[in-house]
Amino acid sequence: MKLTNKLIIISTLAVSMFLFNANTEASTTYTVKSGDTLWKIATWNSVSVNMLKQVNKQTSNIIYPGQKLVIPKSLTAAEKDLLAKIVHAEAKGEPYAGKVAVATVVLNRVDSGLFPNTIQGVIYERTSNGGYAFSPVANGTINQPADLSAKRAVEEAIAFRGQGRGSLYFYNPAKSTNKWILTREVTTTIGNHKFAK
Repeated sequence: MKLTNKLIIISTLAVSMFLFNANTEASTTYTVKSGDTLWKIATWNSVSVNMLKQVNKQTSNIIYPGQKLVIPKSLTAAEKDLLAKIVHAEAKGEPYAGKVAVATVVLNRVDSGLFPNTIQGVIYERTSNGGYAFSPVANGTINQPADLSAKRAVEEAIAFRGQGRGSLYFYNPAKSTNKWILTREVTTTIGNHKFAK
């Protein structure tokens, strides 16, 4: 009787593990449908097009209905919310493209070896003089909820990740008193912000 109970328990565990793995696999793959593009799939899944292509060994942007794509790990809801909050605080009143660019700067910093490798680490990073890298952290506006535009900008920046001009900084030349930032190569100007690397 004891052997039978052990076999039942082992069988139940094996079936459970199989179902768990099947569910895990199902949540990390996507079957391409007619009209899909890598951009759409990346945006829906909060991953970058480049990462989607890399994980699936795609060298082009061409995909076919029925093709199965592995979806790489994306940012958590909390990471996206924090990123949207910094975008909202830093780029409120700026053009939508400027909001995307602010989110892109944070993502570029995460990907760079010069900064912390997490969204939270980048946003709450301390400067050499003891302040914060982002003024909304110091003045508390980081704690305000993000608007829909900032949230959309984050999703677009995530999908665009790794395809920009490599901006690691942004500043408003009318307000900035930091002379060092003026020495950085400007990559683009959007609204009141200059973006640089």
